[in-house]
Amino acid sequence: MFEIHNDTIAALATPVGVGGIAIVRLSGGEAEDILQKLFIPAKSRECFASHELMYGRCVDADGGTLDEVMAVLMRAPRSYTREDVAEIHCHGGGVSAGAVLSRCLALGARMAQPGEFTKRAFLNGRIDLSRAEAVMQLIGAQGEAAARASVRQLEGGVSAFVKGVSEKLTGVLALLEASTDFPEEVEEEVASEQVVLDLRAILSELRAKCDERGARVLREGASIVLAGRPNVGKSSLMNALLNQERAIVTAIPGTTRDVLTERISLGGVVAELSDTAGQRDTSDPIEKLGVERAQRAAERADVVLIVLDAAEALDAGDAELVKNADDRAVICLNKSDLKPVLTAQALKDMTGAKILEISARTGEGIAALVDELTRRVAPDEEGGGVLTVQRHIELAKSAADSLELAARAVEEGLPLDTAAIDLRLALASLAEITGENATEAVIDRVFSDFCVGK
Repeated sequence: MFEIHNDTIAALATPVGVGGIAIVRLSGGEAEDILQKLFIPAKSRECFASHELMYGRCVDADGGTLDEVMAVLMRAPRSYTREDVAEIHCHGGGVSAGAVLSRCLALGARMAQPGEFTKRAFLNGRIDLSRAEAVMQLIGAQGEAAARASVRQLEGGVSAFVKGVSEKLTGVLALLEASTDFPEEVEEEVASEQVVLDLRAILSELRAKCDERGARVLREGASIVLAGRPNVGKSSLMNALLNQERAIVTAIPGTTRDVLTERISLGGVVAELSDTAGQRDTSDPIEKLGVERAQRAAERADVVLIVLDAAEALDAGDAELVKNADDRAVICLNKSDLKPVLTAQALKDMTGAKILEISARTGEGIAALVDELTRRVAPDEEGGGVLTVQRHIELAKSAADSLELAARAVEEGLPLDTAAIDLRLALASLAEITGENATEAVIDRVFSDFCVGK
């Protein structure tokens, strides 16, 4: 059992800097008392009713005005932390909010640690650990898709998934124990077959949620790299995708000598689009360095757009790129507005990669390319999405590993009670996702990544 503190904490809940409003937040047993000493309502008859926004002023120890403010008191348990919570809405900027916060500390509050408000919400049973983590995920979301995933987690999506899987595993465990304790009523061979079927189904469900690449793309964004030899239209294609003249376009080979990166949004996912130096043998040391950087960028990319010139025959460098195209590649047959020399059909005999005919100059095929990029980087949100927190993924994979061992043990004819050990380990891993059996060290590590005031 974790120790629950009821001392009163205070922090600035809004970012530091100039703004319209700055909010000072208090939580704990003395929050109301501190608010009543600090805040003077404009109407003397106005009482400190819970959940009612009041207008007035904050005062210093001598009764002097610190700021004209709005204040609200939220009495337990109807608050974020399930403790008494007070918020003071000051004018933005560091001076007013800083003075109000200093006065709160002088009246007996202490500075909150990173994530301590949300930690108290967890410790007081208002939210589980996965929902607490969703708060910080939402604050740091890089795109709309990441924000939607965080909201699903905040609303209990991960909790519901873990609960559902755990209930299924508990049912399997009950069958195992029944076949062991009552062999005359539950035939072991029949029970074994059912156990394997159930475990394989649960394993498939768990592994589908452990899409590390998809989770990383949601958290950090996707990487899309344009690759190809000089003058095939990479820079023009980048400008077409960005819908602005960002990359320099000339007829001189080797114009792009470094990796030029811009951000675009695809299906709510932030993606870094990188134009790279044309890949060719060169004696120019600067261009050579650019080519090396281009190759490294392509190796790390989530999607590689291999750009070819449809108006010219395939050369050895093009052929090498096409030959080495993997499942990350989309082959863009550019300059489709010119008389074709290189065709999509000819390329299909060389690769299984997706081929799109486009014209960066006229815009032909650009919409289809954007659709293809969106399909590749945007997450599948139909089934509730994937696990997006690395801690959750590692624990779910640990649970899956335990289930794999249990399934194999049953398939190999070992006694069913040996599989029960691995099932319990899987249940323990899943319980740690929601914090049911998380250690204090795990809890501290989770909340150490939070910002102060949340």
